[in-house]
Amino acid sequence: QVANLTLVSSACDIVSTAYASTKESHPYIRSVCDAAEKGVKNVTEATASCVQPVLTTLEPHVAAASEYASKGLDKLGEKLPYLQKPVEQIISDTKEQISSRVTDAKDAVSS
Repeated sequence: QVANLTLVSSACDIVSTAYASTKESHPYIRSVCDAAEKGVKNVTEATASCVQPVLTTLEPHVAAASEYASKGLDKLGEKLPYLQKPVEQIISDTKEQISSRVTDAKDAVSS
């Protein structure tokens, strides 16, 4: 549910695009990133079989915690409308607010 928040989703897209662009632009960084990705994949595969029995045992508790967290995220989304906006829009809105405040301050000083 967190990944579906517009702010989080757009931030992930920005980071993913920057990561891919950096890998393509810099061969040395690409080799390091490829090695890191391979390592993470191997660790994930190795851990999955060990963790599965524990997850099965904890499944009812995880489901309850997930439901509770989901309700909390819904309330947070209501109180913080910025979570429903993409990063670009938040930056744009912030620039507009700052510009407006600076203009107001200039006008106040001028008069």
